[in-house]
Amino acid sequence: MDTNKSDTPNWLVAVWPGMGSVAMTAGYYLLSKLGMSQTGEYSPIEFFDIGHVKVHRGLIRLGQRPRTRFFSWRNPSTEPDLVVLFGESQESDRRYLFARNLIEQAKSLGVQRIFTFAAMATEMHPETESRVFAAATDEESLQMLNGHDVIFLDDGHIGGMNGIMLGAAQEAGLSGICLLGEMPHIFAQFPFPKASLAVLKVFNSLAGVEMDLSELEQQSKKMEQQLGEILSHVEQAISQGETPQEDFLPEPEEPEPVLKPEDEKRIEELFEQSKVDRSKAYLLKQELDRLGLFADYEDRFLDLFKQED
Repeated sequence: MDTNKSDTPNWLVAVWPGMGSVAMTAGYYLLSKLGMSQTGEYSPIEFFDIGHVKVHRGLIRLGQRPRTRFFSWRNPSTEPDLVVLFGESQESDRRYLFARNLIEQAKSLGVQRIFTFAAMATEMHPETESRVFAAATDEESLQMLNGHDVIFLDDGHIGGMNGIMLGAAQEAGLSGICLLGEMPHIFAQFPFPKASLAVLKVFNSLAGVEMDLSELEQQSKKMEQQLGEILSHVEQAISQGETPQEDFLPEPEEPEPVLKPEDEKRIEELFEQSKVDRSKAYLLKQELDRLGLFADYEDRFLDLFKQED
């Protein structure tokens, strides 16, 4: 490892749930493929309230507040080391203050540049390539993006923590960039991994990260085919003079009430494989997503990255 590595500032990527799961998908892919390790958690109770209680077999249990965890990776080259912040929710009534506190946590980890990932909903067809839009906190960061095939946002706003985090970073003297992956607005309630893939390609180029993107590419093609078929049916109905119903989009599939033994076995096998090789963890996440069970297994999944290298 380079002896001058300590002179290189860390970069932080902050992701939260949002449209198309664009940010979270990209974040989980980074986490899995780089084999990152959890380095901390910042989940103070004053920023999130509890909106419900859980009931299981008639018994009430207090719900858990959203957690915010940090994971890190040491870049073997002279390029920046990475920290990824995973927030379980951005629905706080005190987002700005929360962002300021997160910035202080980031600074304690040596972070000097912050990235947020988000979605940009447009009229794009699901079978076309996703573009990446970008905005930055300063001219130097804008110049960094030149030659990376991004479209600069001229006007508008970036909602939620994706934008507020960068505003707080700017106030604190840190540089920041938001990368927004393009997705079809009519499919906003569906995951759109193609946008995550486009964002990661730009980010990896900026950060000097070499990563196998084949699993995300396969996932993108599968979703592209599914959404393309849905849209084709709608267009066909219109061409035949029929009016598509407002609810022409299928609802996301509900998980089965009882986990099948073969599915449970597959999940446990993937957990064991991921303990040995963290790059397998994204396959595990895809399986949990397919079954609609990721929320139930999320803590156990992230605990995989508490292991020492």
